[in-house]
Amino acid sequence: MSPSLSALERLLSANSKWAEAVDEINPGFFRESTKGQFPKVLWIGCADSRVPESLVTGSKPGDIFVHRNIANQFHLEDDSALSVLAYAIDVVGVEHVVLAGHTHCGGAAACYEAAQEAAVARKPGTPKAASPLTRWLAPLTDMIGKLDLSNKSPSEALDYIVEENVKRQVENICNAEPIKSAWARGQGKQIWVHGWVYGVGNGRIRDLKVSRGPSA
Repeated sequence: MSPSLSALERLLSANSKWAEAVDEINPGFFRESTKGQFPKVLWIGCADSRVPESLVTGSKPGDIFVHRNIANQFHLEDDSALSVLAYAIDVVGVEHVVLAGHTHCGGAAACYEAAQEAAVARKPGTPKAASPLTRWLAPLTDMIGKLDLSNKSPSEALDYIVEENVKRQVENICNAEPIKSAWARGQGKQIWVHGWVYGVGNGRIRDLKVSRGPSA
């Protein structure tokens, strides 16, 4: 068996054992799950494999509605993110939207490097064709280029970038039409938006205290 197939077989075997364990502890869990989902939280996070939202928050299936992408971005022109946000608010009925970044973020690190290279180059001319990843991360690279990181070490700069990125994406979410519409409707749509950072090195989540709500 190839190494890749071995990894998949391990996942399937673990799933079987997990389902059996859940059935034993909570016999009606899966039957109840077929009746629908009623999470109160939408988690918008990074695709990084080290930050599985349900695991790091001690949650079970059905507790968190999820959207993840590279470097936990929320672009106002991204129909995927906007549709998740609208569905979460209007259909699922979430009350909290959490934009979750994390330390040691590869996407943020790549943008930091790209911003440094751009600052050094400053050469006119036609840029090379951008890859999908470069285009996706372009707003983050641009944001980093405007930050004052001169008095920070590389590790301090990256931590600062991660936090500033979370704050920027919280702002973007608050400017998204699904949120603005929910707040405009007022009563019955008390949606709050929060910014968190997960520490890869210690497993702890830190609230950046930038939460915003209908009257915030």
